[in-house]
Amino acid sequence: MSKSATITMDDLLKDQKIADHLKTGDVVEGIVDSVSKREVWVDLGPHGLGAVMGREIGHGQKLEKGQTVTVSVVDSEMDEGYALLSMRRAAKDRGWDELQRIFENEEIVEIIPYDANRGGLLVELEGIRGFLPVSQLAAGHYPRVSGADKDEILQKLNALVNKGIRCRILDVSRKDNKLIFSEKEAVKNDMQALFSKLAVGDTVEGIVTGVIDFGAFVNVDGIEGLIHISEISWERVEDPKDYVKVGEKVKAKIIAIDKDRLSLSLKQMQKDPWLDEVSKFSEGSTVEGKITRITPFGAFVQLSPSVEALVHVSEMGSDDSADPEKLFRLNENKQFKMIDIDTEARKIALSLKDSKPKDSKPKAEKAKPKASKSSK
Repeated sequence: MSKSATITMDDLLKDQKIADHLKTGDVVEGIVDSVSKREVWVDLGPHGLGAVMGREIGHGQKLEKGQTVTVSVVDSEMDEGYALLSMRRAAKDRGWDELQRIFENEEIVEIIPYDANRGGLLVELEGIRGFLPVSQLAAGHYPRVSGADKDEILQKLNALVNKGIRCRILDVSRKDNKLIFSEKEAVKNDMQALFSKLAVGDTVEGIVTGVIDFGAFVNVDGIEGLIHISEISWERVEDPKDYVKVGEKVKAKIIAIDKDRLSLSLKQMQKDPWLDEVSKFSEGSTVEGKITRITPFGAFVQLSPSVEALVHVSEMGSDDSADPEKLFRLNENKQFKMIDIDTEARKIALSLKDSKPKDSKPKAEKAKPKASKSSK
């Protein structure tokens, strides 16, 4: 045992009732009596003396004689007659109590992730380690990547390490040593307030946070918006990345509001060029177009940058047995007859069989009478 400069351990233990009222797991306060590299002795008043060994002092904690500390009882009475204590455990016990209070009051706290894995962010609050899953990140931090690339997800999560994030505690259990956070829950009320100010038809501005095969995600003041591939341009879009980039600021029209997400449109911010281009065509005329899609029921034909038409299988030959796969090749140009233009439904029907000139048989020439030979 260590000794203080003026008081011996025997003096400190004399006439004390040593720790006989303490129980393992109790959290009590005491006054630091002496500090050494290996241990700290704590005066527990009527409960006697207790020792905190080095590993239980707490990381980076500076202690001085006379300082009041909170400790947890590891063993109420060692063979030598003193109590074995832990500051780290006491801090953890108090931490669980504080986390339970925060959870029950639905308070918003700021956490700072210290690490990340592919499933989310590792955090610590009140000395307790917890987890913020990817699924509980708000729109502004959610890692939108193409094809769910796990390495790219981890890269985006690592960018959030050491940055403050406002969260609510989603689940806390001291028994199961579980602490789960949610950023989505923390911004829920803010989102509801923002949603109440938005309506279908409004124009909003946001930042593109992810571009994937079926469209682009946009962060609109913390609200997640999706521009489906069909709403990116009036032209036929093969790859959304040709039209929008991550980090780009865009203006879009709200075309639907679905629970916690906006459905947006870029193309509806511009006049529909289809109406202008289709006015150049007329029923009965012959047109040339490029084959863009081949299906069992027909083929789609690009007539202009914004106008696409359909030649149905029934318009490919004399009967319905025509095979589009055999008649057409992708990207080839062919001539068709325009048989119907429906501007209201934005549909144009073409015919391949009517575009071909009908076979005509040459008329047989009448035999000319042979000139009679005159006899000489």
